[in-house]
Amino acid sequence: MKWQQLISNKRLGQEIRHAERHDDRSEFKRDYDRLVFSAPFRRMQNKTQVFPLPGSIFVHNRLTHSLEVSSVGRSLGDDVAHLLKKKHPELVGTLFEEIGTIVSAACLAHDMGNPPFGHSGERAIQAYFKEGLGTYLQKQLSAEFWADLTHFEGNANAFRLLTHRFKGRRDGGFVMTYSMLASIVKYPHTSLCAGEKGKFGFFSSESELYRRIADEMGVICLSNSKNEIAYVRHPLVYLVEAADDICYEIMDIEDAHKLKLLSYEETESLLLGFFDSETQEQIRRRVDEEGVTDENEKVVYMRACAIGKLENECVNVFVEHEEDILNGTFDGSLIKNMHPLQKEAYKRCTEVSKQRIYNSKIVLDVELSGYKIMETLMQDLVDAAVNPNKFHSRQLIRRFSSQYDIESDDLETRLMAVLDYISGMTDVYALDIYQKINGISLPVI
Repeated sequence: MKWQQLISNKRLGQEIRHAERHDDRSEFKRDYDRLVFSAPFRRMQNKTQVFPLPGSIFVHNRLTHSLEVSSVGRSLGDDVAHLLKKKHPELVGTLFEEIGTIVSAACLAHDMGNPPFGHSGERAIQAYFKEGLGTYLQKQLSAEFWADLTHFEGNANAFRLLTHRFKGRRDGGFVMTYSMLASIVKYPHTSLCAGEKGKFGFFSSESELYRRIADEMGVICLSNSKNEIAYVRHPLVYLVEAADDICYEIMDIEDAHKLKLLSYEETESLLLGFFDSETQEQIRRRVDEEGVTDENEKVVYMRACAIGKLENECVNVFVEHEEDILNGTFDGSLIKNMHPLQKEAYKRCTEVSKQRIYNSKIVLDVELSGYKIMETLMQDLVDAAVNPNKFHSRQLIRRFSSQYDIESDDLETRLMAVLDYISGMTDVYALDIYQKINGISLPVI
């Protein structure tokens, strides 16, 4: 693959007709701004990241997480561009110089397709079709659509959200640039190619759109049959993934300290573990010299140091393995290819997170409640899509926004409208609909 082709400012839905521009923003900056001002982006403020939505202590939600990932992503892209321009002088003055902006915009969008309650919500959707009341539908649906349902992925849903032409909307969805769209597709294949992990990057309904984008940019194709489409990753996906990996792991540690799931001593050990002993002492001395005694403030400084170190390591890995990445032969993530010291420290953070954070009572309670809410919504709304003429079905269908094609004659289209509707809900809205469906609450007049 070649950088000059991989970085494209061509817009989905405006390949021939280009809108008139009235300012000096680049096309990639327009992507960023368009996302920031969009309703799906705003809704992430009411979607769970890991911990319950804020009470007296503010922790991260999907919106704050995405903003932080975007910040780290911009640094990764800018630093990679700076180093690779020295290596490839022919890239100076080209669109390649804007990869920091592309990665930053992709980072904003990477979680926009996640349903309410995070991974618990994803699993509830999958389980409804795999082992729940929706198993009977398999005989009525195509093999590729059934694979999409039983492997439902927030990643694939983000690509759909940005590219699908919903009812009454314009062609091309958000009308994003090709490079930005390709940069969010972490698993560039259909659900039929998902394998054991079940991860995939686009639904069958958007597979031809991804194929068009990837072929235009010269992304290496691995499989090109009608339903089993697979490509290697666009190189910028590695930077988006690294920014996400860095932020969710390190910021979850900081949130756990705020919620007193981890002691200060445990948190300090984890965050300083990314440095050799000499640098650890320098960081401690710097904190002491500035007179910082508040433990939360100390954690903030150490967290910033850890993120900076990981960002630098990932940049080095990307530049060192540029040829493998462009050839589609790079194995694993940037994080997994870091220097052994940082790699081991990241592994320790991951292990502690699993033991002390993700299995904590406060997180498990959210997952249990979220799963039940999503299970109920799936049962009632899918039944409404399958049997639209029942009285209760008609009442539920009236709640759908006009952009969702719930009145279609095609069953698969109606089922996809249900997934579009549910996955677009915030946690609070999903809870509200759940309570109304079950007669737990009535509207306040």
